[in-house]
Amino acid sequence: MTERFQMMLDWMQNLPVLQDCDVTEPVSASSDASFRRYYRIEVQGSSGHTSYIIMDAPVENEDCRPFIAISQQLIEMGLTVPKVLEQDLTQGFLLLTDLGNTTYLSVLEQAQEHEVDELYGDALKTLVNLQTKGKESSQELPAYNEALLMFEMSLFSDWLLDEHLDIELDKLESQAWQNVQQTLVESALKQPQTYVHRDYHSRNLMVLDNTNPAMLNPGVLDFQDAVKGPLTYDAVSLLRDCYISWPEEQVLEWQRNYFLQLCQANILHRDEWSGFQKSMDLMGIQRHLKAAGIFARLYHRDGKEGYLNDIPLTLNYIVQVGSKYSDTHALANLVEQKVLPKLAKMD
Repeated sequence: MTERFQMMLDWMQNLPVLQDCDVTEPVSASSDASFRRYYRIEVQGSSGHTSYIIMDAPVENEDCRPFIAISQQLIEMGLTVPKVLEQDLTQGFLLLTDLGNTTYLSVLEQAQEHEVDELYGDALKTLVNLQTKGKESSQELPAYNEALLMFEMSLFSDWLLDEHLDIELDKLESQAWQNVQQTLVESALKQPQTYVHRDYHSRNLMVLDNTNPAMLNPGVLDFQDAVKGPLTYDAVSLLRDCYISWPEEQVLEWQRNYFLQLCQANILHRDEWSGFQKSMDLMGIQRHLKAAGIFARLYHRDGKEGYLNDIPLTLNYIVQVGSKYSDTHALANLVEQKVLPKLAKMD
């Protein structure tokens, strides 16, 4: 038993909600790409059986305050998210309500076509709800500005190209890389700026027990890095997911459904469809550059090898989408002709 785990057990002993209850020892509830750890406890008390989640967020690495604030904002908007029941900011522990362990990804991999469509319909409806009701709350969030967008793309060149693949760009490739970064930043900043979850995908969306009408699907996790930023960011995170892919015609159908909901909410107008498509495509390229870099960093810096398996899909999206536009064609060629072949040799 680690010292940190014992600290958590000691903290639990004094929580009012757990008094006079039979409580199981915490067991790991999920893995995380950050320094946070999540544990589940089963509790039997006078009111029956329930379960809770304990977030372990060491204060030297993590700040729980954004999670607490954003959780409350999302609850007020009507989203189903973990509610903070107890907190200890000095030690970095939170007691949360439990949304279960059934992720969208685990269901989607085995679901029938109509079930898949229903799940994505729920997720897009919830996203539009976030973007309409979150307008005022988004003013309190950090801005997804040029500096942050550029830093995220530098993860691709620093960690995937340099550190993982030892690829050095020549002068022409370097100039093309600078140009595409600027193109992607300009596109992102021209979009309507809204409440952005920032990791809205199949591993962070939960399929809930539909016997509780107060808990609307999907349950939403991992929202603590929310920002005010580009409208299409969360939608492309969902529809061109780093962990599961769909035929392009299906993605287009969901994209159109999302666009029409935005029009109905007076966020966009119907004559903006073509511009919306391109903005979402370019936003996806920016995100997948970031994701591929993060996956490489998780391996080299944090020793998390499993994320390497998710890099090829993110790069294939860049090739598929980047080939459609003159501004991103050079990047698509670089990934297809130099990055993917070298990555394949390392398998």
